[in-house]
Amino acid sequence: MDKGVVDILGATAAACSMVSFTPQLVKIWRDKDARSVSLRMYAVSIVGFSLWISYGLLIGRWPVVGCNAVCLGMCIVILLLKWRYGTTAGRAAESATSS
Repeated sequence: MDKGVVDILGATAAACSMVSFTPQLVKIWRDKDARSVSLRMYAVSIVGFSLWISYGLLIGRWPVVGCNAVCLGMCIVILLLKWRYGTTAGRAAESATSS
């Protein structure tokens, strides 16, 4: 297969993976509510992205490392927002500070 087609395919897949977390981040940030976010799903995603980064480093493929590092960072931010806005008490504290 043509290397250009393979590169375009890989870049498109990487872009989709990286952008896929944006709607969740925006929703949590806008609503200040992360109660419906699955802690287990993002915890497993963090493990998976960490393993992909390790794999990319071992095989020397920096695009694999970079894309998965961005995804890992976004998952970590979502988990931090889950910690901050994931409970009723967290939402009450946020609304008290914004008043």
